[in-house]
Amino acid sequence: MTVETRIIMGMPITLDIPNSEGADIHERVFDVFNDADKRFSPFRPDSEVSRFNSGEIDAPALSSQMHDVLKIAHDMQEITDGYFDIRREDGTIDPSGVVKGWAILGAARLLERDGFGNFCIDAGGDIQVGGRDARDREWSIGIRNPFDPRQIVKAIAPRGQGVATSGNYVRGDHIYDPHDRAARIEGPVSITVIGHDVLVADLHATAAFAMGEQGIYYIEALDGLEAYQIHQDGTAVQTTGFKEFVFS
Repeated sequence: MTVETRIIMGMPITLDIPNSEGADIHERVFDVFNDADKRFSPFRPDSEVSRFNSGEIDAPALSSQMHDVLKIAHDMQEITDGYFDIRREDGTIDPSGVVKGWAILGAARLLERDGFGNFCIDAGGDIQVGGRDARDREWSIGIRNPFDPRQIVKAIAPRGQGVATSGNYVRGDHIYDPHDRAARIEGPVSITVIGHDVLVADLHATAAFAMGEQGIYYIEALDGLEAYQIHQDGTAVQTTGFKEFVFS
C-alpha cells in the first residue's frame, strides 16, 4: 500500500509514497506525528507542553524539540509584529500553530533521508510534496471552496514546496488577532500560502489570516511566498506570483 490515512493529532494524516510497497516507511512516518502529539498536545495532561504549563517542569528541563518549537514561535512573533502568538490569555502556551507544520516537515526530511524522494504528506490540509506522483507527474493540490468543501476552486502544482491554508470556516474562530482577542476576523474566510516548505507556509498563513484583509499584502511583500485569499463575499485575490503555480 502506497497511500494510507490515519487520524493523529485530531486530524486525518495521509501519506502517498509511490514505490513504497513492502517498506516500513509508513509506520516510521506516522510515528513522527504520534511523537509530536504525545509531546505537544495541550489536550493531553501528560504531554510535555501540559506539564510545562502546569509548572511540573521548568524551562531548563524542556526537550530540544520543545526548545526548537518555542524558538520558532518567538521568532515568528517578532517577524509578524505580534500577529503570530502562541500565548494564551491565562499565560500558558499552545504551540499547535507551529507543531503541525514542524511535524510535517520532520516527516518529509525522514522520507528524503531514507531515499523516498517522491511523496505527498497531507496533515489536515497542510501539505508537503517531494518529487513526482506515481504516474510521474507533478503533484496536483486542490484548494477547497470554504463555502462548499466538496468543490475545488484552484488546482496548484507546489513543485516540491509546501502548501498551508488558514481559516475559521472548519474549526470556528480558533485563529484571532492577538492584539484584540475579542474581535472576530472580518473579510477573509481562508488564505492558502505556498512556501519553500510547509512549516514556513503554515506559520505565515496563520499570521496572515490573523491580519484580516491585510494578510494577502503581507504575503505579497515577502520573498518566496505566494498566496490565494478568499473573502466572505466569495471574491478572491492572489499574490503576483501565485499564477505560476496554477494548473491551466
